[in-house]
Amino acid sequence: QVQFVESGGGLVQPGGSLRLSCAASGKIIFSIYAMGWFRQAPGKQRELVASITSGASTSYKDSVKGRFTISRDNAKNTVHLQMNSLKPEDTAVYYCNFHDRTGSWGQGTQVTVSS
Repeated sequence: QVQFVESGGGLVQPGGSLRLSCAASGKIIFSIYAMGWFRQAPGKQRELVASITSGASTSYKDSVKGRFTISRDNAKNTVHLQMNSLKPEDTAVYYCNFHDRTGSWGQGTQVTVSS
């Protein structure tokens, strides 16, 4: 069974940056899977923020386009999310998973954007 461990969150002022990392462990061929970063704000549903295919094609939620960048390192079974120009509305717990959400959810990493 695959496990995902997210890290890199924290408290940042509006306009700041954070880089999130997700490490996948278990018996998988990580490189063949499309991966996604998701987030869940208090009282809201979990939503897909960014995704990356096995061929490294990327897509983004409209509200983060131009600010967030997803990348992957197949040699290390990791996926990253570089977040720039952060806004208070980006505040949420961030999770990674397979793009189709079929993996087990990890603990996530809290991102708080506040002055």
